[in-house]
Amino acid sequence: MKALPPGITVFYLSPIKRRVIYVTLFEILAVLFATTILMVLSGGNAQGSLPIAIAVSALAVVWNYIYNTLFESWEKRSGVVARTVKVRCIHAVGFEGGLLAVTLPLYMVWYDIGVYKAFTMVAALLVFFLIYTFIFTLLFDTVFQLPNRGEPQRT
Repeated sequence: MKALPPGITVFYLSPIKRRVIYVTLFEILAVLFATTILMVLSGGNAQGSLPIAIAVSALAVVWNYIYNTLFESWEKRSGVVARTVKVRCIHAVGFEGGLLAVTLPLYMVWYDIGVYKAFTMVAALLVFFLIYTFIFTLLFDTVFQLPNRGEPQRT
């Protein structure tokens, strides 16, 4: 195992605790970042962007649960045994496409803007969240390491 930089502590959690902490930290930071990005893109303030950021975050969590349940069901019915690059791409495009379909009208109504402006806002957020998710997960997995498959789970 590689040595961690000084000051970084590794925690081992049960899978359920790990997921709850992951989603909670991810979404709190996501709301803060999304609010800031939406403020810049809309030319508004936090009072105008925080509520929509919270709403979209809640929608994303619900959509994530629904989509992954449906996707895993499809995998089982289709006989998918491994998540290849192709399957992962289908998964990502389907998830983001569904989120786009739900959030685009929300941005249009909330900011009283047209389809093009709302689409550019959603696109900017999608690019940000692609990078954010990668970095967040990398850091999270460093601090809250996955348990080794052969070792007993610690809480």
